[in-house]
Amino acid sequence: MIARFAILPTLALGLTAGLALAQETAPADPAAPPATTEAPAAVPAQDNGAAYESARNQLGVLAYCQEQGHIDGTAVEIQTKLLAMIPAGDTAMGDAAEAKGKEGTVSAMGVERTLADAATEQNTTEEALCKQMEGLLQQLASQVPA
Repeated sequence: MIARFAILPTLALGLTAGLALAQETAPADPAAPPATTEAPAAVPAQDNGAAYESARNQLGVLAYCQEQGHIDGTAVEIQTKLLAMIPAGDTAMGDAAEAKGKEGTVSAMGVERTLADAATEQNTTEEALCKQMEGLLQQLASQVPA
């Protein structure tokens, strides 16, 4: 039996893990309460490179969604800003991950699936998945300090 691919949680966890890594490496604000060294329970351990590649792939997927007319450019702008908060990884690997995303392929946490296949498996449309990703991204961005 083929496991159903959960595209949205995979992307959200990949980006969340990257932002957690960024916050761990960011200089401490002396006015802020002491930070804990524990990652949030919902965020799997992930190295900087994997988080960077996942975020770059998501940027590509969002560009694909925009090119298809499913979303406007807001999500791409947000993702670009959030990407700047993640420690940079291998640029060539990031470029490859983003290129896959621009072709409509989600590549995160060791899993690759086209957006079209994911939509079919979830009995929905690419447009609905794109709008859900956009909504999750906007929600995540609202929780990140500016």
